[in-house]
Amino acid sequence: MKLRYALIAFFISICFKPILAQVKDTIYLMNGQIVGETIIDTLLGAVTINHPEKPNKKLHYELEDIYMVLFSSGIKRYYYQQDSTKNNWFTREEMWYYTKGERDARKGFKPLGSMIGCGIAGFVGGATGTFFGPAAPFTYFALVGLPKVKVKSKTVSNPMYIEYDSYVLGYERVARSKRRTHSVITGAIGLALGYTFYALAHNSYPETINFGFNK
Repeated sequence: MKLRYALIAFFISICFKPILAQVKDTIYLMNGQIVGETIIDTLLGAVTINHPEKPNKKLHYELEDIYMVLFSSGIKRYYYQQDSTKNNWFTREEMWYYTKGERDARKGFKPLGSMIGCGIAGFVGGATGTFFGPAAPFTYFALVGLPKVKVKSKTVSNPMYIEYDSYVLGYERVARSKRRTHSVITGAIGLALGYTFYALAHNSYPETINFGFNK
């Protein structure tokens, strides 16, 4: 009987050894991103890991950019502390939900309305063929971060998170950033297409429309 148990234990250790070897440390960043990789150094004000895609290089994360590290041993080390002198206004628990909001917005929020709107504004501005054409997408870009962000339930990883104000704030921060970033891209594309359209079709514009250029 003892021999049987010994053989079973040996078999289990052999089967699960590769899995256990793959267990890595987990770094929770302040921007909501999660990095799973073995930590090789925590000195000199940074946490260092091997680059996941470039084994010969190392990545360094400044301590102020890290919320927490969960070591493969199960030990947690918190780097975030509430400190008003560093503008760390949230408690540790509030910041945890804030980072969850950032992560969910980064993964699930799609600023389609802002992208389409800025693209149209860029096209209209470019289609005028004037020097002031870029003013249209630029104005749209300047205002795109103002409207309230709607947190869609399908983008929330845990329904309980929505009950926390800090989660919503984190979600809104990333959502507004994505609005601006994507608006710049689609606005530039729309503007280029608008100027192209003007170059090809401005001779066919109605005579009643005068954008300041001779046809």
